[in-house]
Amino acid sequence: MTDNSLLVWSSACETHPGKVRTVNEDACLDLPELGLWAVADGMGGHEGGEIASQLIIDQLRNINEPSEIHSFVAEIKTRLLDANQQLREMASQRFQNRTIGSTIVAMAAFGNQCAFIWVGDSRIYRLRNARLEKITKDHSMVEDYIAQGLIQPEEAESSGIANVLTRAVGAEDNLLIDHKIDQLQASDVYLLCSDGLYREVAEHQINECMSLGSSDEGAKQLLSLALENQAKDNISVGVVQIRQAF
Repeated sequence: MTDNSLLVWSSACETHPGKVRTVNEDACLDLPELGLWAVADGMGGHEGGEIASQLIIDQLRNINEPSEIHSFVAEIKTRLLDANQQLREMASQRFQNRTIGSTIVAMAAFGNQCAFIWVGDSRIYRLRNARLEKITKDHSMVEDYIAQGLIQPEEAESSGIANVLTRAVGAEDNLLIDHKIDQLQASDVYLLCSDGLYREVAEHQINECMSLGSSDEGAKQLLSLALENQAKDNISVGVVQIRQAF
């Protein structure tokens, strides 16, 4: 737990291979002492996806103590660009140029500010004043089609392009990384998750779990709900709670 500008935070993460897959290609980072959390969802087959997600998390795990939010974001992006280059080289040398990659969502907190950094379709949600909001915008073909008016949001999950990404770490030589910087508020709750969670758990259930008052309980309950459904994919959940310091 960290105390900056009268705000403190607590967090918990859970990850599980799900009911169908034997290997968990997801990886999570839970570093409340640094104010950094991340979820990576690997792709590239049995071994490749697991390697990609863990390589990204290991890069982020070694970030230096931040001095302010903008330099924090800059170092996270640099680490992701380094991971992208390593994965491109690895694909060429060990995987016959098959794409070895991963999505990434990261949340960085410093003082009363936070940043959201992402590539791919893993997501960050925020619960504020009982209202659930999706902070990130998926880098996916479905999201592009919705933006162009070619399909409706309610048709997304049943479409044949539901799992097609337009960006991933390791997918292209030139990696584009999105980020937002925002203000933290006491009583905010944040959720970082892979698509294995949000494809199985409805938003009203996500809201209920994030309202439980405990990051650990919220993360465990979200994972439990996903496993009660089909859980065809790996599932990763990180819950971060912001409170006023006393």
